[in-house]
Amino acid sequence: MGPADRLLLRAVGSAGWWTPVLAVVTVTGVAAELALPAALGRAVDAAVGAAPGNSSRQWLVAVVGLIAVVVATGAVRDYGTGTATARSVAALRHTLTRHVFALDPRTAARRPVGDLVGRLAGQVADAGQAAPTVVLAGTVLLPPLGSLVALTLIDPWLGLTFVVGLLLLGVLLRSFVADASAAVAGYQQAQGDLAGRMVETLAGARTIAAAGTADREVERVLAPVAALRAYGARTWTVLAGAATRGAVLNPLLQLAVVAVGGLSLAAGRLTPGELLAALQYAALGAGLGTVVSTLNKAVRVRAGCRRAADVLGEPVRHHGARTLPPGPGELELRGVTVRGDDGQALLDRVDLRLPGGTLLVVVGPSGAGKSLLAAVAGRLRDPDSGQVRLDGVPLPELTAAALHAAVGYGFERPVLVGDTVGEAVGCGADPVPMTTAAAIDDFVDRLPQRYRTPLADVAMSGGERQRLGLARALRADRLLILDDATSSLDTATEYRVTRTLTAPQDRRTRIVVSHRIGMAARADLVAWVHGGRVRAVAPHRVLWDDPAYRAVFRS
Repeated sequence: MGPADRLLLRAVGSAGWWTPVLAVVTVTGVAAELALPAALGRAVDAAVGAAPGNSSRQWLVAVVGLIAVVVATGAVRDYGTGTATARSVAALRHTLTRHVFALDPRTAARRPVGDLVGRLAGQVADAGQAAPTVVLAGTVLLPPLGSLVALTLIDPWLGLTFVVGLLLLGVLLRSFVADASAAVAGYQQAQGDLAGRMVETLAGARTIAAAGTADREVERVLAPVAALRAYGARTWTVLAGAATRGAVLNPLLQLAVVAVGGLSLAAGRLTPGELLAALQYAALGAGLGTVVSTLNKAVRVRAGCRRAADVLGEPVRHHGARTLPPGPGELELRGVTVRGDDGQALLDRVDLRLPGGTLLVVVGPSGAGKSLLAAVAGRLRDPDSGQVRLDGVPLPELTAAALHAAVGYGFERPVLVGDTVGEAVGCGADPVPMTTAAAIDDFVDRLPQRYRTPLADVAMSGGERQRLGLARALRADRLLILDDATSSLDTATEYRVTRTLTAPQDRRTRIVVSHRIGMAARADLVAWVHGGRVRAVAPHRVLWDDPAYRAVFRS
């Protein structure tokens, strides 16, 4: 059983008790549909006197009862289908969303955001129809098989005629499933590619407008449309072909049954009621529309499960079960090496030990590995070899809650997440002290509802967004990591923030990636990074004697 099949079973299980309810209701409805022609035929024979001793009123009551069962089971089936689908879709979206956020950021970044959104919104919606589709697929052959048995009992020649039609139907459906599966899978892939390009382009809308490359970007975004159109046309061509062949096969099969039944009636082997029942069984068993519709839905469900399972197959970043012991926030990197996708070492055997409460500024030329060092220090990225310890505990052994409580990150371009400003900054903690320390409290005080203001309603500059992101990072209790997190601030605001970060009463360990000579001068230690290696760790005044170090700031 492959990942897509396991996910399909999981989606069926997510529907809960609605899956067996749908199965029982569907089988009951099919049984009523199969019994209805026989009861109607008996009622006709009783009415015309072809079946002496039978009461037409008795059979009419049976017919009415069977019709009521068909209507009732249809209503329950429709309601149950919607409810089961909604439960499965919600469960799958929850699972996929949690999995995406549990991925290593580097792994998640390999997939375009638009493609992930397409899978989450579109393909999961298809996969969520697994429960009703499995029930339908398991019962879709009951009407033709039941009709075959009924026709054979009425007259073996009718059963033989119907068998020939079912064999032709099987050949038709086999080619339909193969062609439709390939077309649907290709369509979903092209759809995800288009969504991914669109999201990327929207994120860079200002750059595109400034560069005047909108026409070129439109062509790039819409490049998958040709494949989308081709796969879409192929899907409809397959459906149209199946419908056309069915439109020919269905009446031919019914005409064959009429012809054989007419001969049997003339020979006295059938009664008028039995001929009427045979015609209804032929129509019920040869109804290709339901079979094709069910198979088409099954193809889409299977393709949706495959697309979702493709993401769920990515390994997540695991956390341990330990919490941090009491400590000052001592950080130690032992032989840390990080390699790129091409195998090249981006950080090469880095050894670094920071006593608790140290303010370390990381400097170096562009591409030296400063941001990567900051990412490894707080486990935004795991090293390929080596170990990172906080107060003696390897970071992978910490629980997620312990890690996130101990480590805070501030970025150059922070993304604020939450319904309100307070939620985006506090992440469950009191946001007031953090906004004060980040010199953004005056901005929040001017908002209509202050910390309760919906985040979507707040217009802010790049510097204000950066300070809110910085305030969020300040909730950390042991290790604060700032990656160029003050680059958008004006001089006066940056001075206030820097004074907060360098205050002696702040006893957290602080790592600041910066290009500012003033920040380096205020630090306890400076880590000079060059070519993926830590070239030196010392106070700024000591390193300043080296001309190569001074060149870092001139560049």
